[in-house]
Amino acid sequence: MGTHSSRSSAALFWTYWSAGTVSSVGTAVTTVALPLVAVYVLHASALAVGALTASSYVAWLVIGLPAGALVSRMRLRETQVAMDLLRAAALATIPLAWWLGGLTMLQLVAVALVVSFADVLFGVGNMTLLPAILPKEQLASRNSFMSGTEAVTQLGGPSLGGLVVQLVGAVPTMLVDSVSYLVSAVLMGSLPPREVAKPPAGTGMATMIREGWRFVSRHPVMAPCMWMATVVNFVCGALMALAPVYLVRVLHAPAALVGVLIATEGVGTLLGATVTPRLTRQVGTARALLVAGLVGAFLALLMPAGSGPLGMVLFGVGNAGFAAGVVVLSVTTRTYRQTESPPELLARVMATVRFVSWGAIPFGALAAGAVATALGPRTALWLTSLLTFVPLLVLWASPVRGRRDLAEATTAA
Repeated sequence: MGTHSSRSSAALFWTYWSAGTVSSVGTAVTTVALPLVAVYVLHASALAVGALTASSYVAWLVIGLPAGALVSRMRLRETQVAMDLLRAAALATIPLAWWLGGLTMLQLVAVALVVSFADVLFGVGNMTLLPAILPKEQLASRNSFMSGTEAVTQLGGPSLGGLVVQLVGAVPTMLVDSVSYLVSAVLMGSLPPREVAKPPAGTGMATMIREGWRFVSRHPVMAPCMWMATVVNFVCGALMALAPVYLVRVLHAPAALVGVLIATEGVGTLLGATVTPRLTRQVGTARALLVAGLVGAFLALLMPAGSGPLGMVLFGVGNAGFAAGVVVLSVTTRTYRQTESPPELLARVMATVRFVSWGAIPFGALAAGAVATALGPRTALWLTSLLTFVPLLVLWASPVRGRRDLAEATTAA
């Protein structure tokens, strides 16, 4: 990996952070704009919106496992730039087709699929790149800072997206995300190449994938944390599909307010990212997972509990509360994997966990869309909220129970 001064590490981190932040703002705008294109412009059903959400994450099921092996063999900087440019080009086709009068639901799904595949390689590369530019002792604080930044973009991005949709329409808003990826590509391209641990020469792709899977699936702490994250992401996929349909068709919220209510997730994420370092220090990393998961699950029950203006307030509070719990789980477990994984396995460990956990997102979206179509959006949202308690059962049945820290649970196991 090589050594570098703290000053150069800081400079590299801020360039890395700037690229990710610019891209995240555009992505947060699209989180609102893309389903609203389907709902407002194409008058899509709840099941169709669920399929659109699913297509945004299905790549994790297709190349999630090989992604770690692929990233291990590729040049990180060049891969990141290429994925940014691919996403920018794909998103730009939506306003182009609309202006030409040929926009269809099939195209929205196709664009979401292309962006999904690029997201997989970019995401694994980014998680592998961060430990390559920072000393190990800075990872926990920088991961929390990155989550805090993500929270701000989640807070401002959907609100901005809803406002821009209200002013200029859902389709032109897609250009914002396309431009953001171009800016990210320029910033990523300014980073110097970084050397990361490579697998032994001659190691086959199948062998590399098996090594990553074996390490995670047999690990006493990483394995249950991965299954916990899988259930959490199933719920998140369901919420992404349900939220725009529920807010527009059940609570009758206007487009600008839909963005604000979805953006309450950012409030919770910011709160979770802020309290994570202090919470893990005071109660321990293992106990922090249990506390955050329990509080987030109870608050999630507020989302489907009301109607009219009160229902909108309850949805916002529940959405923020659940998001706060999720980000504590995410930051804590991600930092643990980055510090405890062998360097030569890190990309494959990250890809394996993402393959399993993020692979649940499209299933959650499709299931929620099907249930909402059959039983109504409110019933589907109630069932989704009840599912938020399942991750706690996964942790309770693991070596994490009764331990203060994840490292302590590892040693004990």
